Amino acid sequence: MRIGELAERAGTSTRTLRYYESRGLLPARRGGNGYRTYDEADLRALRQIRTLQDFGFELEETRPFVECLRAGHPEGDSCPGSLAVYRRKLGELDALIGELTAVREKVGAQLERAEEAMDALAGEGPSPRCELGG
Repeated sequence: MRIGELAERAGTSTRTLRYYESRGLLPARRGGNGYRTYDEADLRALRQIRTLQDFGFELEETRPFVECLRAGHPEGDSCPGSLAVYRRKLGELDALIGELTAVREKVGAQLERAEEAMDALAGEGPSPRCELGG
């Protein structure tokens, strides 16, 4: 198939495919007429890349998965290199979750402090009028 058909079937653009080619993730084969040609294996590799990117993987992180498919494995994540990327990504996600949890706790504490201060002010007479609609 030609680049336009591959892009359409994969739900992406020809520009993206050329970029993947320049990064060495999508091989450039040429037909007798000079046009790029692709096969079903290229479509599988492209779908693997797109799925991983939808999950938040960087383009370079998809390389072991593509190489695994190119080596003839039925799935891109059935090779040691792919599993290592999964482990590393899970570690990154766990660290981010930890950071977000810490920020959430700080914001929650600030909210609690602000509500207590507002309640204390309410017992002292009329509360100040908020001009921002709160």
